[in-house]
Order: sequence, then structure tokens, then C-alpha cells
Amino acid sequence: DQRNRSMSLKLNIACPSTGCQKTIEIEDEQKLRAFWDKRISQEVDGDILGDEFKGYIFKITGGNDKQGFPMMQGVLISNRTRLLLKKGSKCYRPRTKGERKRKSVRGCIVSHDLSVLNLSVVKKGEADVEGLTDEKSAKPRRLGPKRANNIRKLFNLTKEDDPRDVIVRRTIEKDGKKSYSKAPKI
Repeated sequence: DQRNRSMSLKLNIACPSTGCQKTIEIEDEQKLRAFWDKRISQEVDGDILGDEFKGYIFKITGGNDKQGFPMMQGVLISNRTRLLLKKGSKCYRPRTKGERKRKSVRGCIVSHDLSVLNLSVVKKGEADVEGLTDEKSAKPRRLGPKRANNIRKLFNLTKEDDPRDVIVRRTIEKDGKKSYSKAPKI
């Protein structure tokens, strides 16, 4: 019964450097075989997805199964399980103080039961992919880091450089009024 059912998996590919996402649907089981038995945060070569992803390296960041249950990091099984979750744990938002709840989550190992697999681009390949890594579709960074050390890390500054000079500023223009810019206070 499982063999004659067509395999279909959506891949949500995110590119952190441009801030863009692209969804592709794959039905060829030969291409999907490279993802099976891999865990969250493992890396996969993009060559298997086709020539447009030649040289790319993707990192598995999560996914959902056909019923919508999310994958959870650290649960080392490939099927579904019920865990007692509390405040601060992924896949759960408590409604009252101190509330815990037993919820169904999927393990962090990729299997054929998934309907969506989330990937992020770790290494860019030779050619740009339209709508994902090309400069035309890149979205500017709306908010930058707020802590001084994180600003230094983003712009490769030394301890002596002043991070207030390179803050990510955002200009706001309201109709009829003078435009002004906003930036985090450091």
C-alpha cells in the first residue's frame, strides 16, 4: 500500500543572507532518498535536487508531518511521540503560569511521513537561484542587532571600534511630516 502511493515532499528553503524563502515540491523518490535518516541540523548537498542547486549545501532545520505535527530537536526517533512540555520548551506555549501539557511531536529524524521539510542555505553554489539567492529579490535588514557585541560580530569590528557608528537604522516617512530614523539604543 505504501509503495504505490506517490511520494511528495515540499522543501521550504530559506536563505539567511538575503532573507528570502522558496518552496519547491519534489515527487522523485531518488532525489528524496538523500534526506532519509538524516537529523535536524545535519547538512545535505544540493546537487541531488538538480542542476540549479549545484554546489549548494543545505542544513535541515525542521519540518512537519502529514498531520501537521512539528519535528523537535533532541527527540531521537523517526515517528511521533507524546511528550510532557512546559514553559520554555519548543512546540508549546503555556496558557497559565506553571502549566504543563502532553503534546504530540515528531522526532528529529527525517522519514517518509513528512509533508514539509525546512532547509536553510549554508553555502551558496555557483549559480544564483531566482527568488532565493539573487540580489534582486534580497530584502533589506529591517532590524539589526541591539547588543554591542552582536553588532561587532555582524560588522567584524574590533573592541576599539565604536558600534554606534554602524548601527542598522530605519527611516520612517509619514505623509506630510518630516521623515526620521529609528535605531536601537546601545
